[in-house]
Amino acid sequence: MTEPTVSLEALRQRIDALDNDILRLISERAACAQQVAEIKAEHEPGAIFYRPEREAQVLRRIMELNQGPLDSEEMARLFREIMSACLALEQPVKVAYLGPEGTFTQQAALKHFGESAISLPMAAIDEVFREVEAGAVNYGVVPVENSTEGVINHTLDSFMDSSLRICGEVVLRIHHHLLVAETTRRDKVSRIYSHPQSFAQCRKWLDAHFPQAERVPVSSNAEAARLVKTEWHSAAIAGDMAAKLYGLARLAEKIEDRPDNSTRFLIIGNQDVPISGEDKTSLVVAMRNQPGALHDLLEPFHRHQIDMTRLETRPSRTGVWNYVFFIDFKGHREEPRVAAMLAEVQLRAAEVKVLGSYPVGVL
Repeated sequence: MTEPTVSLEALRQRIDALDNDILRLISERAACAQQVAEIKAEHEPGAIFYRPEREAQVLRRIMELNQGPLDSEEMARLFREIMSACLALEQPVKVAYLGPEGTFTQQAALKHFGESAISLPMAAIDEVFREVEAGAVNYGVVPVENSTEGVINHTLDSFMDSSLRICGEVVLRIHHHLLVAETTRRDKVSRIYSHPQSFAQCRKWLDAHFPQAERVPVSSNAEAARLVKTEWHSAAIAGDMAAKLYGLARLAEKIEDRPDNSTRFLIIGNQDVPISGEDKTSLVVAMRNQPGALHDLLEPFHRHQIDMTRLETRPSRTGVWNYVFFIDFKGHREEPRVAAMLAEVQLRAAEVKVLGSYPVGVL
Protein backbone atom coordinates (compact mmCIF):
# COMPACT_ATOMS: atom_id res chain seq x y z
CA MET A 1 0.00 0.00 0.00
CA THR A 2 1.55 3.29 -1.09
CA GLU A 3 1.98 6.16 1.37
CA PRO A 4 -0.29 9.20 0.75
CA THR A 5 1.59 12.20 -0.60
CA VAL A 6 -0.02 14.44 2.06
CA SER A 7 -0.73 13.09 5.52
CA LEU A 8 -4.14 13.38 7.16
CA GLU A 9 -2.62 15.37 10.01
CA ALA A 10 -1.08 17.87 7.56
CA LEU A 11 -4.47 18.34 5.88
CA ARG A 12 -6.14 18.95 9.22
CA GLN A 13 -3.52 21.55 10.12
CA ARG A 14 -4.10 23.23 6.75
CA ILE A 15 -7.87 23.31 7.39
CA ASP A 16 -7.30 24.84 10.84
CA ALA A 17 -5.10 27.54 9.30
CA LEU A 18 -7.73 28.27 6.62
CA ASP A 19 -10.45 28.46 9.28
CA ASN A 20 -8.36 31.07 11.10
CA ASP A 21 -8.09 33.10 7.88
CA ILE A 22 -11.83 32.80 7.20
CA LEU A 23 -12.64 33.91 10.77
CA ARG A 24 -10.35 36.91 10.50
CA LEU A 25 -11.73 38.00 7.12
CA ILE A 26 -15.39 37.64 8.18
CA SER A 27 -14.63 39.73 11.27
CA GLU A 28 -12.99 42.37 9.09
CA ARG A 29 -16.06 42.41 6.83
CA ALA A 30 -18.33 42.79 9.84
CA ALA A 31 -16.23 45.70 11.12
CA CYS A 32 -16.56 47.39 7.71
CA ALA A 33 -20.33 46.93 7.91
CA GLN A 34 -20.35 48.64 11.29
CA GLN A 35 -18.40 51.58 9.84
CA VAL A 36 -20.89 51.84 6.98
CA ALA A 37 -23.71 52.03 9.54
CA GLU A 38 -21.92 54.79 11.47
CA ILE A 39 -21.32 56.86 8.32
CA LYS A 40 -24.93 56.48 7.17
CA ALA A 41 -26.30 57.36 10.60
CA GLU A 42 -24.16 60.53 10.69
CA HIS A 43 -24.69 61.78 7.13
CA GLU A 44 -27.98 60.20 5.95
CA PRO A 45 -30.89 60.64 8.37
CA GLY A 46 -33.40 57.86 7.72
CA ALA A 47 -30.85 55.97 5.61
CA ILE A 48 -31.78 52.63 4.06
CA PHE A 49 -29.36 49.95 5.20
CA TYR A 50 -30.62 47.04 3.12
CA ARG A 51 -29.96 47.61 -0.59
CA PRO A 52 -31.53 44.90 -2.79
CA GLU A 53 -29.62 45.92 -5.92
CA ARG A 54 -26.25 45.94 -4.11
CA GLU A 55 -26.88 42.52 -2.57
CA ALA A 56 -27.89 41.05 -5.93
CA GLN A 57 -24.74 42.45 -7.55
CA VAL A 58 -22.52 40.96 -4.83
CA LEU A 59 -24.12 37.52 -5.07
CA ARG A 60 -23.93 37.48 -8.88
CA ARG A 61 -20.26 38.44 -8.69
CA ILE A 62 -19.56 35.61 -6.22
CA MET A 63 -21.27 33.11 -8.51
CA GLU A 64 -19.29 34.33 -11.52
CA LEU A 65 -15.95 34.13 -9.66
CA ASN A 66 -16.60 30.75 -8.07
CA GLN A 67 -14.40 27.96 -9.44
CA GLY A 68 -15.62 25.08 -7.23
CA PRO A 69 -15.59 22.49 -5.87
CA LEU A 70 -18.73 23.95 -4.18
CA ASP A 71 -21.33 24.82 -6.80
CA SER A 72 -22.11 28.49 -7.38
CA GLU A 73 -25.53 28.49 -5.69
CA GLU A 74 -24.14 26.87 -2.56
CA MET A 75 -21.34 29.44 -2.45
CA ALA A 76 -23.86 32.25 -2.89
CA ARG A 77 -25.97 30.88 -0.03
CA LEU A 78 -22.92 30.96 2.25
CA PHE A 79 -22.27 34.59 1.33
CA ARG A 80 -25.97 35.39 1.81
CA GLU A 81 -25.66 34.32 5.46
CA ILE A 82 -22.48 36.33 5.94
CA MET A 83 -24.16 39.38 4.47
CA SER A 84 -27.26 38.79 6.59
CA ALA A 85 -25.21 38.63 9.79
CA CYS A 86 -23.23 41.75 8.84
CA LEU A 87 -26.42 43.65 8.00
CA ALA A 88 -27.83 42.74 11.41
CA LEU A 89 -24.89 44.66 12.95
CA GLU A 90 -25.96 47.75 10.99
CA GLN A 91 -29.70 47.42 11.49
CA PRO A 92 -31.65 44.14 11.85
CA VAL A 93 -34.15 43.68 9.02
CA LYS A 94 -37.73 42.96 10.13
CA VAL A 95 -39.73 40.90 7.65
CA ALA A 96 -43.42 39.97 7.76
CA TYR A 97 -44.46 36.82 5.93
CA LEU A 98 -47.59 34.78 5.32
CA GLY A 99 -47.58 32.44 8.32
CA PRO A 100 -47.77 30.49 10.47
CA GLU A 101 -44.25 29.35 11.30
CA GLY A 102 -42.98 26.52 9.14
CA THR A 103 -44.60 27.60 5.87
CA PHE A 104 -42.87 27.78 2.50
CA THR A 105 -43.27 31.58 2.67
CA GLN A 106 -41.11 31.68 5.80
CA GLN A 107 -38.59 29.48 3.98
CA ALA A 108 -38.59 31.99 1.10
CA ALA A 109 -38.11 34.90 3.52
CA LEU A 110 -35.07 33.25 5.12
CA LYS A 111 -33.68 32.26 1.73
CA HIS A 112 -33.81 35.90 0.60
CA PHE A 113 -32.85 37.75 3.79
CA GLY A 114 -30.80 35.11 5.63
CA GLU A 115 -31.19 33.61 9.08
CA SER A 116 -30.21 36.86 10.84
CA ALA A 117 -33.37 38.64 9.69
CA ILE A 118 -36.23 38.98 12.18
CA SER A 119 -39.18 37.17 10.55
CA LEU A 120 -42.72 37.67 11.83
CA PRO A 121 -45.67 35.46 10.76
CA MET A 122 -48.96 37.03 9.65
CA ALA A 123 -52.32 35.29 9.33
CA ALA A 124 -53.21 36.64 5.89
CA ILE A 125 -51.67 38.29 2.83
CA ASP A 126 -53.42 41.63 3.45
CA GLU A 127 -51.96 41.65 6.99
CA VAL A 128 -48.47 41.40 5.49
CA PHE A 129 -49.25 44.45 3.34
CA ARG A 130 -50.63 46.38 6.34
CA GLU A 131 -47.58 45.68 8.50
CA VAL A 132 -45.24 47.04 5.83
CA GLU A 133 -47.47 50.05 5.09
CA ALA A 134 -47.62 50.90 8.80
CA GLY A 135 -43.83 50.76 9.13
CA ALA A 136 -43.98 47.97 11.73
CA VAL A 137 -41.63 45.92 9.54
CA ASN A 138 -39.18 46.81 6.76
CA TYR A 139 -40.38 44.28 4.19
CA GLY A 140 -42.99 41.65 3.51
CA VAL A 141 -42.87 38.33 1.66
CA VAL A 142 -45.96 37.04 -0.16
CA PRO A 143 -46.52 34.21 -2.67
CA VAL A 144 -47.57 35.32 -6.16
CA GLU A 145 -47.57 32.27 -8.43
CA ASN A 146 -46.99 28.53 -8.51
CA SER A 147 -45.70 26.67 -11.55
CA THR A 148 -48.44 24.05 -11.18
CA GLU A 149 -51.46 25.92 -9.80
CA GLY A 150 -50.96 29.39 -11.32
CA VAL A 151 -51.24 32.84 -9.75
CA ILE A 152 -52.31 33.69 -6.21
CA ASN A 153 -55.10 36.16 -6.95
CA HIS A 154 -55.27 37.51 -3.39
CA THR A 155 -51.73 38.85 -3.77
CA LEU A 156 -52.49 40.51 -7.11
CA ASP A 157 -55.65 42.09 -5.72
CA SER A 158 -53.76 43.47 -2.71
CA PHE A 159 -51.49 45.49 -5.01
CA MET A 160 -54.48 47.30 -6.54
CA ASP A 161 -55.17 49.18 -3.30
CA SER A 162 -51.61 49.50 -2.00
CA SER A 163 -48.83 52.05 -2.49
CA LEU A 164 -46.13 49.46 -1.70
CA ARG A 165 -43.51 48.55 -4.29
CA ILE A 166 -41.99 45.24 -5.25
CA CYS A 167 -38.34 45.21 -4.13
CA GLY A 168 -37.31 41.68 -5.07
CA GLU A 169 -38.38 38.14 -5.88
CA VAL A 170 -37.60 34.64 -4.64
CA VAL A 171 -38.22 31.42 -6.54
CA LEU A 172 -38.43 28.40 -4.24
CA ARG A 173 -38.41 24.79 -5.39
CA ILE A 174 -41.31 23.19 -3.55
CA HIS A 175 -40.84 19.66 -2.21
CA HIS A 176 -43.73 18.04 -0.36
CA HIS A 177 -43.22 15.19 2.09
CA LEU A 178 -45.71 12.89 3.83
CA LEU A 179 -44.98 13.46 7.52
CA VAL A 180 -45.91 11.47 10.61
CA ALA A 181 -45.36 11.80 14.36
CA GLU A 182 -43.59 9.34 16.66
CA THR A 183 -46.98 8.07 17.88
CA THR A 184 -48.39 7.53 14.38
CA ARG A 185 -49.22 3.94 13.45
CA ARG A 186 -47.76 4.11 9.98
CA ASP A 187 -49.74 1.16 8.62
CA LYS A 188 -53.03 2.66 9.83
CA VAL A 189 -52.95 6.17 8.29
CA SER A 190 -56.56 7.02 7.43
CA ARG A 191 -56.47 10.83 7.42
CA ILE A 192 -54.14 13.29 5.69
CA TYR A 193 -54.00 17.02 6.44
CA SER A 194 -52.69 19.69 4.09
CA HIS A 195 -53.33 22.99 2.35
CA PRO A 196 -55.68 22.61 -0.67
CA GLN A 197 -52.93 23.63 -3.10
CA SER A 198 -50.62 20.93 -1.77
CA PHE A 199 -53.34 18.33 -2.21
CA ALA A 200 -53.68 19.48 -5.82
CA GLN A 201 -49.91 19.28 -6.38
CA CYS A 202 -49.74 15.72 -4.96
CA ARG A 203 -53.05 14.33 -6.24
CA LYS A 204 -51.67 11.54 -8.45
CA TRP A 205 -49.28 10.29 -5.77
CA LEU A 206 -52.07 10.23 -3.17
CA ASP A 207 -54.42 8.44 -5.55
CA ALA A 208 -51.79 5.75 -6.07
CA HIS A 209 -50.59 5.28 -2.48
CA PHE A 210 -53.41 6.43 -0.15
CA PRO A 211 -56.63 6.24 -2.21
CA GLN A 212 -58.82 5.48 0.84
CA ALA A 213 -57.38 8.09 3.21
CA GLU A 214 -59.56 11.10 4.06
CA ARG A 215 -58.05 14.34 2.76
CA VAL A 216 -58.68 17.19 5.18
CA PRO A 217 -57.86 20.72 3.91
CA VAL A 218 -56.45 23.18 6.45
CA SER A 219 -55.21 26.78 6.35
CA SER A 220 -51.52 25.93 5.89
CA ASN A 221 -49.11 23.01 5.73
CA ALA A 222 -47.63 24.12 9.05
CA GLU A 223 -51.09 23.79 10.62
CA ALA A 224 -51.34 20.31 9.09
CA ALA A 225 -48.03 19.36 10.72
CA ARG A 226 -49.22 20.68 14.09
CA LEU A 227 -52.42 18.62 13.97
CA VAL A 228 -50.53 15.39 13.26
CA LYS A 229 -48.72 15.67 16.59
CA THR A 230 -52.00 14.97 18.45
CA GLU A 231 -53.32 12.03 16.39
CA TRP A 232 -52.12 8.44 15.97
CA HIS A 233 -53.79 7.68 12.62
CA SER A 234 -53.05 10.83 10.60
CA ALA A 235 -50.30 12.25 8.39
CA ALA A 236 -49.53 15.67 6.92
CA ILE A 237 -48.24 16.96 3.62
CA ALA A 238 -45.66 19.67 4.34
CA GLY A 239 -42.08 20.75 3.74
CA ASP A 240 -38.77 20.58 5.55
CA MET A 241 -39.34 23.58 7.82
CA ALA A 242 -42.63 22.24 9.17
CA ALA A 243 -41.07 18.79 9.70
CA LYS A 244 -38.22 20.31 11.71
CA LEU A 245 -40.44 22.71 13.67
CA TYR A 246 -42.86 19.99 14.83
CA GLY A 247 -40.39 17.09 15.06
CA LEU A 248 -42.03 14.91 12.40
CA ALA A 249 -40.53 12.07 10.38
CA ARG A 250 -40.83 11.55 6.63
CA LEU A 251 -42.99 8.60 5.69
CA ALA A 252 -42.40 9.47 2.01
CA GLU A 253 -40.26 12.17 0.37
CA LYS A 254 -40.88 14.47 -2.59
CA ILE A 255 -44.39 13.29 -3.34
CA GLU A 256 -45.30 16.22 -5.62
CA ASP A 257 -46.55 15.07 -9.02
CA ARG A 258 -44.25 17.43 -10.92
CA PRO A 259 -40.55 17.45 -9.97
CA ASP A 260 -40.18 21.03 -11.25
CA ASN A 261 -42.87 22.33 -8.88
CA SER A 262 -41.85 25.81 -7.67
CA THR A 263 -43.43 28.94 -6.21
CA ARG A 264 -42.46 32.55 -6.83
CA PHE A 265 -42.59 35.00 -3.93
CA LEU A 266 -42.42 38.80 -4.00
CA ILE A 267 -40.56 41.08 -1.58
CA ILE A 268 -42.67 44.18 -0.87
CA GLY A 269 -41.46 47.43 0.71
CA ASN A 270 -41.63 51.22 0.59
CA GLN A 271 -38.53 51.92 -1.51
CA ASP A 272 -37.71 52.18 -5.20
CA VAL A 273 -34.80 49.93 -6.12
CA PRO A 274 -32.04 51.28 -8.43
CA ILE A 275 -30.75 49.35 -11.45
CA SER A 276 -28.83 46.19 -10.55
CA GLY A 277 -27.89 45.11 -14.09
CA GLU A 278 -30.36 42.23 -14.38
CA ASP A 279 -33.81 43.46 -13.45
CA LYS A 280 -37.50 42.84 -13.86
CA THR A 281 -40.44 45.27 -13.75
CA SER A 282 -44.04 44.62 -12.72
CA LEU A 283 -46.99 46.85 -13.51
CA VAL A 284 -50.77 46.86 -13.52
CA VAL A 285 -52.60 48.39 -16.50
CA ALA A 286 -56.28 49.28 -16.83
CA MET A 287 -57.42 49.47 -20.45
CA ARG A 288 -60.47 51.18 -21.89
CA ASN A 289 -63.21 48.76 -22.88
CA GLN A 290 -62.93 48.99 -26.67
CA PRO A 291 -62.00 46.75 -29.63
CA GLY A 292 -58.27 46.20 -30.06
CA ALA A 293 -57.42 47.26 -26.49
CA LEU A 294 -55.19 44.27 -25.84
CA HIS A 295 -53.34 44.76 -29.13
CA ASP A 296 -52.78 48.44 -28.28
CA LEU A 297 -51.33 47.39 -24.93
CA LEU A 298 -48.96 44.75 -26.31
CA GLU A 299 -47.73 46.50 -29.46
CA PRO A 300 -45.21 48.85 -27.72
CA PHE A 301 -43.62 45.86 -25.96
CA HIS A 302 -43.02 44.18 -29.32
CA ARG A 303 -41.74 47.30 -31.06
CA HIS A 304 -39.27 48.16 -28.26
CA GLN A 305 -38.23 44.49 -27.99
CA ILE A 306 -39.21 44.20 -24.34
CA ASP A 307 -39.35 40.58 -23.15
CA MET A 308 -42.69 40.08 -21.36
CA THR A 309 -42.50 37.20 -18.89
CA ARG A 310 -46.03 37.19 -17.49
CA LEU A 311 -49.48 38.54 -18.38
CA GLU A 312 -52.45 38.01 -16.06
CA THR A 313 -55.98 39.40 -16.24
CA ARG A 314 -58.13 40.32 -13.25
CA PRO A 315 -61.62 41.86 -13.12
CA SER A 316 -61.57 45.58 -12.40
CA ARG A 317 -63.23 46.79 -9.22
CA THR A 318 -64.43 49.98 -10.90
CA GLY A 319 -66.72 48.64 -13.60
CA VAL A 320 -68.64 45.57 -14.79
CA TRP A 321 -66.76 43.51 -17.41
CA ASN A 322 -63.73 45.79 -17.28
CA TYR A 323 -60.35 44.17 -16.70
CA VAL A 324 -56.88 45.09 -15.52
CA PHE A 325 -53.67 43.43 -16.68
CA PHE A 326 -50.77 42.43 -14.43
CA ILE A 327 -47.55 42.36 -16.44
CA ASP A 328 -43.98 41.30 -15.69
CA PHE A 329 -41.18 42.05 -18.14
CA LYS A 330 -37.38 42.06 -18.24
CA GLY A 331 -35.73 45.44 -17.73
CA HIS A 332 -35.71 48.37 -15.30
CA ARG A 333 -38.06 51.34 -15.54
CA GLU A 334 -35.06 53.71 -15.60
CA GLU A 335 -33.57 52.12 -18.73
CA PRO A 336 -34.21 54.40 -21.76
CA ARG A 337 -36.00 51.84 -23.95
CA VAL A 338 -38.17 50.69 -21.05
CA ALA A 339 -39.02 54.30 -20.16
CA ALA A 340 -39.97 54.97 -23.80
CA MET A 341 -42.21 51.91 -23.90
CA LEU A 342 -43.92 52.83 -20.62
CA ALA A 343 -44.59 56.36 -21.87
CA GLU A 344 -46.41 54.94 -24.91
CA VAL A 345 -48.44 52.50 -22.81
CA GLN A 346 -49.51 55.36 -20.53
CA LEU A 347 -50.89 57.24 -23.55
CA ARG A 348 -52.96 54.22 -24.63
CA ALA A 349 -54.18 52.99 -21.25
CA ALA A 350 -56.79 54.34 -18.85
CA GLU A 351 -54.34 53.87 -15.97
CA VAL A 352 -50.81 52.50 -15.49
CA LYS A 353 -49.33 51.71 -12.10
CA VAL A 354 -45.68 50.56 -11.92
CA LEU A 355 -45.49 48.12 -9.00
CA GLY A 356 -41.71 48.15 -8.99
CA SER A 357 -38.45 47.43 -10.75
CA TYR A 358 -36.26 44.97 -8.88
CA PRO A 359 -33.38 42.49 -9.29
CA VAL A 360 -34.17 39.14 -10.85
CA GLY A 361 -33.96 36.49 -8.13
CA VAL A 362 -30.36 35.30 -7.75
CA LEU A 363 -30.96 32.18 -5.64
